[in-house]
Amino acid sequence: MKKRTETSSFGTSGRTNHDARKFYNSRMYKNLNNNKPIQIFENKISEEIENKILLKSSENMKELPNNSVHLMITSPPYNVSKEYDDDLTLNEYLNLLTKVFSETYRVLVNGGRACINVANLGRKPYIPLSDYISKIMIDLGFNMRGEVIWNKASSAGSSTAWGSWKSASNPILRDVHEYILIFSKGDYKREKKENSITRDEFMEYTKSIWNMNTVSAKKIKHPAPFPFELPYRLIQLYSFEKDVILDPFIGSGTTGLAALKTKRKYVGYEIKKEYKILADNYLNAEKMKLYLF
Repeated sequence: MKKRTETSSFGTSGRTNHDARKFYNSRMYKNLNNNKPIQIFENKISEEIENKILLKSSENMKELPNNSVHLMITSPPYNVSKEYDDDLTLNEYLNLLTKVFSETYRVLVNGGRACINVANLGRKPYIPLSDYISKIMIDLGFNMRGEVIWNKASSAGSSTAWGSWKSASNPILRDVHEYILIFSKGDYKREKKENSITRDEFMEYTKSIWNMNTVSAKKIKHPAPFPFELPYRLIQLYSFEKDVILDPFIGSGTTGLAALKTKRKYVGYEIKKEYKILADNYLNAEKMKLYLF
């Protein structure tokens, strides 16, 4: 049998069959895990809300029982004066997210995952939303699993930030990436069920940098859509067939579409009636193909 590699002063070249106990028993890790007591049992969602979008705020998801959702995927509104945004202060905005993600924690099963797509904002000063959200999630009791860098460079065009041209006076970085922050409630591991991910998908999706093109807001008819591939990858990597997928800011419905196409169920929340109608039409067409009516 091949000898297991161990953590050493100079790292290790291998990771297969790696014994990391020395690292995780270090003083740095001693008090990092959130060891809140977690209920192990799972509840089922009502058939009345299965594969539905609810026209209401996700600050209160009373329709969802405790421990009934397996994976949450969302991209929250950025509060940057787009047509669907409210003009909130930073504290008001973070309080809104805290309420939504507190409800997310409640409805997730033990081992359930939460994935949040977010971009950092502004320049004067730069607002590191990804940092604020990570702290909110950890304070709520989530364990952070990692983060993916969504590299949008191939479809980002010339971008809009340059600052002082060819000068150290005030050069401005051009953002060609966003973050996908990934957390677990309770255990990191879930019991194995029916997988749908392929070998090649697993090899690609477990990398920490994803190269994906953006999608046209004009084409989707929503001001801030993310590409189908984003929730598709997360669903394939972090859930099993027949799991329940939640998007508390479902927008144009892309998360629901990815759930349907991968044999999962979805529940979404949306506060704008016109976007709910848009998403429902989008998803109902897919349900017709799958004979889910």
